[in-house]
Order: sequence, then C-alpha cells, then structure tokens
Amino acid sequence: MKLKITLLALLATAAAAVPISLNAMPGAGAWEIGPNVRGRNYSVGMPAHPRPGPGGSLVMDFPTAGAGEVDALTTAVGPLAGARQITLRYRIDAARGTRFVAVESPKQPATVSLYFQQAGDNWSAKGRYASYRWYSPARAVVPLSPGEHTVTVRFDDAWTNVYGQPSRAVPAGFAGALQNTARIGLAFGSAGLRSHGVYATGPARFTLLSLDID
Repeated sequence: MKLKITLLALLATAAAAVPISLNAMPGAGAWEIGPNVRGRNYSVGMPAHPRPGPGGSLVMDFPTAGAGEVDALTTAVGPLAGARQITLRYRIDAARGTRFVAVESPKQPATVSLYFQQAGDNWSAKGRYASYRWYSPARAVVPLSPGEHTVTVRFDDAWTNVYGQPSRAVPAGFAGALQNTARIGLAFGSAGLRSHGVYATGPARFTLLSLDID
C-alpha cells in the first residue's frame, strides 16, 4: 500500500501552497514509535520503529500487560495547508479473548485516532503550544478491535487541540499547525486521553495498510 500526500496546488504561481508529495509509504525506519520527549520515549517496552509488512505495510505488536505500552506511531510530513482529507486503513489481529486497555483510563475503551503536530512543539501544552498538536474529531476516535478498519477525516471537520478545544474556537492555532506541520500519525489511548498509551491482554498486532492525504 502507499502513502499518498497529493499535490493539491500546482506550481502555477510562486505563491501556491503545496504539501509535501510522497510517492510511496515511507519505510519502517522513517516511522517512530513514541513520542520521544526530551530524551524519554513514552512508548515503554516498544521498539523505536515498526517493521516492514506485506505489500508495503507497517507492522507492530502491542505490548502485553506489564510489558509496556504504545502511545503513538508517527512519521515526518510537510505542510498540510490545502489538504482536503486524510484516510487511514489498518488491520488488527488478536488472539481470541484479547482485550485492549487504555493505560491511564482503563475504564474507558482503548482507542486509536489520527493526529498531526506543528514543527517546534515543546510538549508543554502551555500558551500557543496548546494548539501545536491536533487530534481527529470524536466521531473518528475508534475503539481498538480485531479486523480491517477505514477512517476518513476532513480537515474542515472539528479537530481538537491538546485541551479539547475545537479548531473553530482557535482558528489561528489550527491554521498555523496546518501551515507548519512536522509530523502526522496515530495516537493510542482513550477518547479522553488520546495518546496516553495502550496495551493488550494477549497477543495482538497492528498493521498500517495505508495513510492517504488528498
């Protein structure tokens, strides 16, 4: 499968806004299992990168109880200004009876959702940095379950920042993140704590099949 970050504005004029264009999904080494913040990797017990899967996919195994957690899977990307939507396709394989647990909110369903991050984020979530990370709308926060799944989110939908403020409430912050995007990927956690970690109670595998931006 391919990661297509489509050229949305032609180079007809020098002022045209053009997102980065990739012809194929970046290799496993270009993806980070993290996040890494000031030398600490919050995906405890996980490898630094996923491994290559069939057909250009990316694969990682969920840690089991007591063996760690996975918080995020991201890759570098250029500005998203001008992009219309993003479509995620993934598959989860798990042993019968396996459950997924959100580390910091175990009474809520464990979820996966899309997010993107502005360049220069200091991870403090203070002041302007509260709008340096943007998470997909509530309807696109998907409980982890076996099977193949497809999620499409438009960029004019109600993305939320670190404090849950919708993009329409802080339009300048949202626009800045789209114009200066540095990373994009998946957050594992819960609906209330998006990227705060997940583990599985038994053998389980996540396969990223494609991530298309157009």
